[in-house]
Amino acid sequence: MRKAFTVVAVLAALSPAGLRAQGGEAGAFDYYVLALSWTPTWCALEGDDRDSPQCDAGQSFGFTLHGLWPQYEEGWPAWCPTSERAPSRRETGAMADIMGSSGLAWHQWRKHGVCSGLSSEDYFALSRLAYERIARPDLLRRLDREVRLPARVIEEAFLEANPDLAADMLTVTCREGRVQEVRICLTRALEPRDCGADVVRDCTLQDALFSPMR
Repeated sequence: MRKAFTVVAVLAALSPAGLRAQGGEAGAFDYYVLALSWTPTWCALEGDDRDSPQCDAGQSFGFTLHGLWPQYEEGWPAWCPTSERAPSRRETGAMADIMGSSGLAWHQWRKHGVCSGLSSEDYFALSRLAYERIARPDLLRRLDREVRLPARVIEEAFLEANPDLAADMLTVTCREGRVQEVRICLTRALEPRDCGADVVRDCTLQDALFSPMR
């Protein structure tokens, strides 16, 4: 049992790869991983260099939907053959409000959506539903300057905001010393469930950098 953490107190004190199966069988998987990306980290490490509009001041993107990924109990399928048609520009463009760009929506369909066994329309609808079912902690959106904190604080914030989640149902990842993503494991019916051993690999940094929204 992990020691309980008081998120509000910690933040106030701070103040303002697994095994993949290329070309798996579409629809044959065990559960989903909902990946939520902290946009300021993506912008600092990649987006700014690409002059991505997602990173412009005033866009106010926080935890955006990176993707809804079909997962095996160990490893995951990718780039599955499918008879489903590719999404239209209208479909991918409609996902930009929660994914940051239509380009990411297109990429997620090609790599992960094709393995869901769903049409692109149904896959994006399911992805949006999964995203909307998870509360993104408002406290993290209110930070007004960069802070360094234990990565587990982000996990505890999500646990407090989502009482149906337990510690083994999500994980926090880091990249280059920054909080990168929160990944939440869901059944095919989008109910929270324990993650497989290859997904539950929490970032253990005690001084992870967490940048504010722009």
